[in-house]
Amino acid sequence: MIPVPSNTKIWLGVGVTDMRKGFVGLSALAEHVLKQKAYSGHLFIFRGRRGDLIKIIWWDGQGACLFSKRLEKGRFVWPSAKSGKVSLTPAQLSMLLEGIDWRMPQRSWQPLSVG
Repeated sequence: MIPVPSNTKIWLGVGVTDMRKGFVGLSALAEHVLKQKAYSGHLFIFRGRRGDLIKIIWWDGQGACLFSKRLEKGRFVWPSAKSGKVSLTPAQLSMLLEGIDWRMPQRSWQPLSVG
């Protein structure tokens, strides 16, 4: 898991991203498309056309980190909008990285009574 500091915002770049991009290209997308400072310490997440690969760029204060994950089966759940950004919580990021639908998580247990 990526060590996300408590004050870090997590931004999802909706739409499709060219996964050939590296540090410079994804940083440019964060600045021009998402309208955020790439070196702010926030996490920026992008998904490829097939939906099985994501890349996360993050400035940790010393340098840029680039994380990528490819799912062997299935696709990462992504908003259907063509452009813009979505803010995620650290819990939603964990679900996204596991391939779980982070938009409407289902609780597996409900208390039956109080006390």
